[in-house]
Amino acid sequence: MRVEAYFDILCPWCYIGKRRLATALAGREDVEVVWRSFELDPEGSPTAGPTAAEVIAQYQPTPERAAARVRQIQSLGEAEGLRLELHKARPVNSFDAHRLVRLGAVHGRADEVLERLLYGYHTEGLDIAAPEVLEKLGIEAGLEPSAVRRVVEGSEFTEDVRADERRGAQQGVRGVPMLVVNGGVPASAVQGPDALAQLLSPRSRG
Repeated sequence: MRVEAYFDILCPWCYIGKRRLATALAGREDVEVVWRSFELDPEGSPTAGPTAAEVIAQYQPTPERAAARVRQIQSLGEAEGLRLELHKARPVNSFDAHRLVRLGAVHGRADEVLERLLYGYHTEGLDIAAPEVLEKLGIEAGLEPSAVRRVVEGSEFTEDVRADERRGAQQGVRGVPMLVVNGGVPASAVQGPDALAQLLSPRSRG
């Protein structure tokens, strides 16, 4: 079974979905997970601005509703063992971070690179658009320093990220986190582990 998992590092739901997917696939050796790039804000600034919590508040009718929404996301993260620091994380352009994940994929470490980026952004509040931060996180994820430096300083894997985004559009992916199983209809990865396990059951896939 092949699962294409569309994600953006900026999305707290993607971090939650990644944990739930891992739980659903625990003990399974018949599933290949391919991480696919999806930019929530392709025109996002390379310079950090308002926090994620402040951005969320812009879409809520009152400060009370905004605080409740932030707390809801944090609580769901806590249930998966995650600490989502929405008052520290500051959305930036994630394109270069996606290129770094593609480097990880070449070396069989896409999951490790993505995990380090997600933790760095959502928990440590790091600027994942900053070259020095990407270099640090890529090396900590187990990638060869010179290869990380080459990607961070250049444009390698640009077309790979764009190809992922085109593929997602063709498959009907309109948001993240989203799963495409064996080329089928996109399904949300935010479902609970039991629902995901059912979705990914060999029996349910025919």
